[in-house]
Amino acid sequence: MTTIKMGIVGAGTWGETHAFIYNDHPQAEVTAICDMNAERAKALAAKFNIPESNVFTSHNDMLGSGLVDAVAIVTPDFAHTRIAVDCANAGKHFIIEKPLTTSREEALEIMEAVEKNNVRMMVDLHSRWSPLFAIPKQSILDGDIGDPYSAYYRLNDIKWVATDLLPWAAKSSILWFLGYHSVDVLRWLFDDEVERVYSVSREGVLKDEGVDTVDVYQTILEFRGGGIATMENGWITPNSNPNVNDMKLNITGTKGMFNIDPTHSQMLERFTETKADRPDLLVRHFIHGKPKGFAYESIRHFVDQLITGEPFLVTKEDAYNTTMVILAIMESAKTRTPVKVVY
Repeated sequence: MTTIKMGIVGAGTWGETHAFIYNDHPQAEVTAICDMNAERAKALAAKFNIPESNVFTSHNDMLGSGLVDAVAIVTPDFAHTRIAVDCANAGKHFIIEKPLTTSREEALEIMEAVEKNNVRMMVDLHSRWSPLFAIPKQSILDGDIGDPYSAYYRLNDIKWVATDLLPWAAKSSILWFLGYHSVDVLRWLFDDEVERVYSVSREGVLKDEGVDTVDVYQTILEFRGGGIATMENGWITPNSNPNVNDMKLNITGTKGMFNIDPTHSQMLERFTETKADRPDLLVRHFIHGKPKGFAYESIRHFVDQLITGEPFLVTKEDAYNTTMVILAIMESAKTRTPVKVVY
């Protein structure tokens, strides 16, 4: 049986998530950990019984060690490109936590390196594994609601994400963090590419909290085939919201529609002496000690498809095109004018 030896670059919370999933997969194992913070890398390695000799602070040293077949890039948004290009040049397949990267030039550099070296790359756009979107997608393919005609998609985070969870939030944007998922879901459901965008934004709330980033974007997407979608992405939802995310999606077709409103579901609520919340049933959780939830299935899919040689559900073109849409949205919000997406 083939076993994929995985190296992980980025030993934070989500790097640990990757380690759990690979070690749970019958045909994968984590063999090396890399992080610029040596102590953090050693701590993650120790948790998974990885010898200290397999811990690195340089991804190139890890790539040249002979310890890994493939790599998970689990670093902040702005730190993807060099690692991805070096993986490709080393002949290593890799999965990148979204986004692909944050500039056109760097996106092209990654794409060229992947094609030149004939390696496989997948960006972890895990929303495609969510039943909330996969069921509507199949229904659209089956013709149940006709052709997708219009959509509204709100995907926001509470302020804690920008102020506490992500120490690098000021170097990123809610568009890279959540809007990237939003654009990919809409592209997937419409089965079309975005032709033009118009976006406006506001800032000030997070700046007052010491985080220099835009608070919220409101965006109109026009698809090549005529479909239109409204997209909202912000990270100033009050921390008292029962869920980290505030999400709602409506997609209307020529013969019907879907309404999706999971973050306001009362299917499972928890009340203690100090808080009330709604535990995660869909995205990421553990059942009997095993990682479950759709955000984990996409990572398993990466390993599965490496083994079988079958295509990834998320292609490198999906990631590249989504990146181009986000860049157009950011430009539109700055100029307050419609912007044509350049692919």
